[in-house]
Amino acid sequence: MGDDAGARVTDESGRRGDSIDVLLVSSSLEFGGAERQVVALANRLNAAGVETHVCCLADVVPLAEHLHEAARRLHIVHKRFKFDVGVVSRVARLVRRLGPSVVHMFLFDAEIAGRLAGRWLGGDSLSGTARRPVFIGSERNTDYTLKLTQRIALRLTRRYCDAIIANSNAGKRFQIRRLGVDAERVFVVHNGVDTTRFAPADAEHLRAELGIDPAAPVVGMFANFKRQKNHPMFFRMARRVRQRFPSARFLCVGAPLRDGLQGSDTYHRRMHAMIESMDLSVAVNCLGTRDDVTALYNLCDVTVLTSRREGTPNVLLESMACGVPVVATDVADNASIAPNGEVGFIVSYDDDSAMADRVADLLTDEENRRRLGVQARRHVREMFSLEALARKTAEVYDTVVRRRVGGEERFKALCGAT
Repeated sequence: MGDDAGARVTDESGRRGDSIDVLLVSSSLEFGGAERQVVALANRLNAAGVETHVCCLADVVPLAEHLHEAARRLHIVHKRFKFDVGVVSRVARLVRRLGPSVVHMFLFDAEIAGRLAGRWLGGDSLSGTARRPVFIGSERNTDYTLKLTQRIALRLTRRYCDAIIANSNAGKRFQIRRLGVDAERVFVVHNGVDTTRFAPADAEHLRAELGIDPAAPVVGMFANFKRQKNHPMFFRMARRVRQRFPSARFLCVGAPLRDGLQGSDTYHRRMHAMIESMDLSVAVNCLGTRDDVTALYNLCDVTVLTSRREGTPNVLLESMACGVPVVATDVADNASIAPNGEVGFIVSYDDDSAMADRVADLLTDEENRRRLGVQARRHVREMFSLEALARKTAEVYDTVVRRRVGGEERFKALCGAT
């Protein structure tokens, strides 16, 4: 990555300093979009010479197996119960011991613990010294409803956060509009995907395992069972597509959140009841969490995403990287991530009729489906690779650290066009 990646900073004398050291703090390392980005970013930054460690506030860490040198670089600071305020001092001690230049926080619990750890270490984003690490928050979604306690916590700790990295322009607007963050403090870096891991491959062997006829078209949706993913639209679309393609099969890859968070257990049961009531049991395969998602993408002729809100959906990028065209709802930045008619199609939110038409078009026209798949992979490799993610993120780190090192009295006075 080197200097071109923005991963080095200038010290007070104007000399180029050593590479930035980074600590990524996450509430979880379970199978979620934000968690996968934490691991991917940690691996890519570290491989490029930026010493990167990961702190997790939970001791259930299935994604740790994908973190390179996890034994050395993964640190568990377990949040033992909901209001475990002791986690703040434990995170602060880890920061002091590792001495990173940047602490980058992901998901709410880690965000609050990290911000307060910054306060524990002294100073804030407006008056802190150059020796204090910069603390950078994350926005991974948009237009969601915050509990009053969450909104108060984020606003009260706002001064202890030097910047926010949103993974969508919609997320940046949300931070400004709902949380009162200065626009100059919010940067946009879209997610990245491993285009080596997620690549076209033969997956026909899975048909026998899943009981899918060799000639049956396959439509997939990769999403955990939570309300924002809007599975009812997927099932209504499936029923419409089956009227034209009776042998079509529909894959649901994903599971409820651990411990039924966000009412996901109840939602999961409702969705299974809906499958039964719509007479889709013979057509829908609910596969839960799988470790062969790349093969499952490649088994699909097309994938869909019916979300009501998103940041940058990893599943769109992963599907396109596998050369599989997508059909997604027009929320957040989806229309720019997956340009309509170039890599698949964008439809209005909850318009299952339009989605069914687009899916049917792709299933009917094999030549166009292949063409869009080739363009989709090219688009992701050019715009949303892990290299691009690491480079753009490191550039933000560099910018924010240089603002601190510059010694200006107020952070906002230093902010300009980025």
